[in-house]
Parts: sequence; C-alpha cells; structure tokens
Amino acid sequence: MSAAITVTHRHGERVSVEAGGVQLMSYVYKPDPVAFESCKPYAHPLRTLGGRRVSGYRPADHRWHKGLQMTSSHLSGQNFWGGHTYVPGDWYQELPDRIGSMRHDGFAGFTVGRDRLSFAEDLTWIANGGDEWARERRDIVVHSVEPDEGAWALDWGIELTNLRDTSLVFGSPTTAGRERAGYTGLHWRGPRDFGGGQVLGPGDLEGEAMMGAQAPWLAFVGEHDDVDAHSTLVFAHAPENDKAIHESHWFVRAEEAPMVAFSWAFFDEFELPPGESFAYRYRIVVADGAWDRDRVTRYLDGHGWS
Repeated sequence: MSAAITVTHRHGERVSVEAGGVQLMSYVYKPDPVAFESCKPYAHPLRTLGGRRVSGYRPADHRWHKGLQMTSSHLSGQNFWGGHTYVPGDWYQELPDRIGSMRHDGFAGFTVGRDRLSFAEDLTWIANGGDEWARERRDIVVHSVEPDEGAWALDWGIELTNLRDTSLVFGSPTTAGRERAGYTGLHWRGPRDFGGGQVLGPGDLEGEAMMGAQAPWLAFVGEHDDVDAHSTLVFAHAPENDKAIHESHWFVRAEEAPMVAFSWAFFDEFELPPGESFAYRYRIVVADGAWDRDRVTRYLDGHGWS
C-alpha cells in the first residue's frame, strides 16, 4: 500500500515531496545563477524512503551535473548540457557562447493526492543569444511510495516541439567522434560514494556491457559511506519509447563519476523538422537495499504503466 505524501511548493523556486519524515525529492525550477552550467530545472536531492541520498550536485569534476536533469549535449551546434563542449579534433573546449538554457514558463497542471503528485510544466529551450528553439511539455509524477517494497517511483515525460524554421539536429560526443561518450537526454548523477557501484540489466547484461546497449531497464546499485547500507536506482523505458523518433541506448559510468543517461543520440544523430515534436517517457525507481536482477524484474512486472 502506498504511503501518504506531503507536497511543499515554494513558488518560483521548487516543489518538494516528503513521506515518513523524509524528503524524497526536490524539483528545482528557479533559474541557476551560472550560465556556463546551462541553466535548467533539475531534481535534487533524491532520497530513499530510509533517508539515504542517491543524487549528486555540482561535483568538483563536473559542476554542471545536478541530480536528475534533462540535457542535450549536442543540439545544432549548441550545448544544452553545460560545461565544456566536445569539439572534434580539439577534445573538450570552454565555449560559453554555445551554451543554451531551459526556461521554466509555468505549470499547466498541478495535482496533489494522498499518495501521488503529478504536474505538467511548460518550458522553452533557448539558444545562446536568446533565440527560442523548442517548446517542451514536461510531465512529472511521484507515485508508488511503498514502505513494504522499500521503494518509490518517479515518472518523467517529455514532449519537445521544434520552434525553428530549420531542423533541430540532436547528437552527442560520440556522434562527434568520441567513443563511448553518447551522453545526452535525461541524465542522473550519483553521489560520490556510489563510485564503483554495480550495474545490472536484463538477461546477462551487466557492468561495462551496458554502455551503449539497448535494454528496457538498467539498475545501479551503490554503497553508502558512513553507514552500512546500499541503495538501488532502476531506470526504465516506457513501452511507447520503442516507437519514438529515434532509438535509445544506455550511457552509464560506475567508477569515479557514477552516472546514467537515457541517451537518445548515442551512436547517430537525428533530426526534428520544423513544427514537429517527439516524446519519451521514463521511470526512475529509488529503493533501499541492494536489489538483484530478480528483485528488479518482479518490481517492474508488478508496477505497470498507466
């Protein structure tokens, strides 16, 4: 049975969700002060029901990594990821004139139930210089806050529409020539103590084999400092993502910089023509304990998509 939640909305700044005395999530939509980090909304901190923090924020190695956030590292010559930009033949360069941003325009819907929060957010993707390139409808749902399962779930949906009179071209460092660096799309940065964590996928997929792989889900198991505890995050595609504009692959690193991305342009670029839209929907399960493959499968099978 789902537990009751408490939602606090600090208008103009953030939406927070609490259950059992633990703040599970804070969704921050107040503009960031540092343009180089690509100002955009993000979810941080993320915590398990047991109060373990499972997201990282502005780590020293990548200050533009902020919990869970929507990104696009290579978009028609602009960087909606933040930080250094990969340039073929020149590695990573500091190019502040290429960094775009995502503007929060308002909430189209906001519904709080006893055990469920859902809101729809309107955003505009703005290129460096001020041109409006895309309109986004973002749907966030917090649900299945289940102490018996030791887990809760966050659904994140995106519908993006091209506002330009030319196509938007989506890519990644890998499409620009760097191997095994297909990061772009919805991205999670883990806390530093999750370095060296375990990565699992369906069947026999695990560890390094998940980099660039296609699979309906990926699980990341991390061990915390200070306490004798593990936590697990499960990243899952909605069934309709199989019919999306472009096929997705997993981007994952588990050593010094633990991170996972639902990469929508890992190996190949794709185009979004003027006036057209694409949509994806994802689920992130935040759980106490070290889940194995069977536990992940049972959970996903028992929690269908609506």
